[in-house]
Amino acid sequence: MLITKVKPVDEILPLVSGRVIALCCEGCSEVHYPEKDVVAVLNKIMVSGTDNAIFELVYMCSQEHLDLYLQNNADLLNEFDTILVASCGVGVQALCGKVRNVSSATVISVCDTLKVPGFQGLTPFKFDCALCGECHLNETAAICPITSCAKSLLGGGCGGAKNGMCETDSAVECGWERIYKRLALYNPPTP
Repeated sequence: MLITKVKPVDEILPLVSGRVIALCCEGCSEVHYPEKDVVAVLNKIMVSGTDNAIFELVYMCSQEHLDLYLQNNADLLNEFDTILVASCGVGVQALCGKVRNVSSATVISVCDTLKVPGFQGLTPFKFDCALCGECHLNETAAICPITSCAKSLLGGGCGGAKNGMCETDSAVECGWERIYKRLALYNPPTP
């Protein structure tokens, strides 16, 4: 089982700008999804001066469902500046990894994924989520630094990467190199 909790509104609100769409995960039976809390927080954010906000339901970690949703809704998503994602860390990362093909909107995670003891039902580690309870996806362009970095560094790369590859396994791309590349897509350098 995965358990999600909603981030505080004051943590999300400064990241939101322009026209906003909220994508809420339809979820799976293994996820404890705080639907009432999500709706309450999203309503507060949407009332705080954002334009033309709408809610959509998407099954995010199913690649087939996500691909179909993005294919059918590319024009819709392209109308927005911010995509609020209410799901576990797996869903946020799956969506952000693919949404850049159809939209230049910034993806913002609304939830944290909590660690629970015992068998999870699905293997979140396979999906780059450590269930740490404090998702840093909003600071790292929706790439988890805990699972994508061999050293689980939160403050940036270690400096040991060579040609973009991890120093601990030269067959694996450095997690922080991936984060830097995606951040550059969101915030291109100004001359």
